[in-house]
Amino acid sequence: MPINIPEDLPAAKILESENVFVMTNKRAMSQDIRPLEIIILNLMPTKIVTETQLLRLLGNSPLQVNIEFLQMASHVSKNTPQDHLTSFYKIFSEIKDNFYDGMIITGAPVELLNFNEVDYWEELCSIMEWSKRNVYSTLHICWGAQAGLYYHYKIPKYSFDEKLSGIFSHKVLNSKHPLMRGIDDVFYIPHSRNTGVKTPDVQKHSELEILSLSDEAGVSIIGEKSGRQFFILGHPEYDRDTLAKEFFRDLEKGIDPKIPSNYFPENNTDKKPIMQWKSYANLLFMNWLNYYVYQNTPYNLSEIPKISFNLEIPNIPDCYEYHI
Repeated sequence: MPINIPEDLPAAKILESENVFVMTNKRAMSQDIRPLEIIILNLMPTKIVTETQLLRLLGNSPLQVNIEFLQMASHVSKNTPQDHLTSFYKIFSEIKDNFYDGMIITGAPVELLNFNEVDYWEELCSIMEWSKRNVYSTLHICWGAQAGLYYHYKIPKYSFDEKLSGIFSHKVLNSKHPLMRGIDDVFYIPHSRNTGVKTPDVQKHSELEILSLSDEAGVSIIGEKSGRQFFILGHPEYDRDTLAKEFFRDLEKGIDPKIPSNYFPENNTDKKPIMQWKSYANLLFMNWLNYYVYQNTPYNLSEIPKISFNLEIPNIPDCYEYHI
């Protein structure tokens, strides 16, 4: 939340130069406040688990947030009870005329498929195009980030020789960027993926800024300079035991997975994993909610198209895939 201080206080300029949000008395007196409207497109198979993980982070804020859940109409979920989906989820046709402060697009276990081989890819393209006019800021996670980077910027994904799984250290490249505010120079995020993007491909786009890199996991957090799109290649929302459950699941399937890096103490799978990313996950989500949703979205959500990427609705481009 911003701090409200006199406009001529000497500390004001120093704090503003550090991207600490300060609000003058004059602005505070005229500010209207309402609940934030956030929609979550949940592409994960274990939807209830993912709901809990994301809501835990979104709820760790003094801001009031109204949440809606969205599912794909073109895909049948096999791991979530139908009555849960019927009770708590909407489909795109039900919300396409609405406006939202923010949107989260989750990961999905489809990364080894080409984008156009995913059964709901065409529908997802429509939703991502819609988000440019109807959502102020969208946060993409893991495969959702790869899909968003490909759809909006045609940045391809590349397959790894082996799955990237574990807790990896990341370096902050711009400590004054509002999304990175309060985060240590080195911080940690879980990763669990078979594909990723390459730094040179991102650097070709002047609209994008790489906010963090990992020696092991590569480029990991990317922000659009407008603040309208963010792409997190890892899973900051993961619980302590999420990677363990994935590891033991794959082990039971006979896949012979590698032990997640930097996760089990002494690489002993009988020991309780060390939680070392919770504070960073909370900061990332709070910074996004505060600086790029609460502070920037117009009070009247219907004004979002006036400040959108394109003032005229473009034709939805063909959704095709680079073959790497």
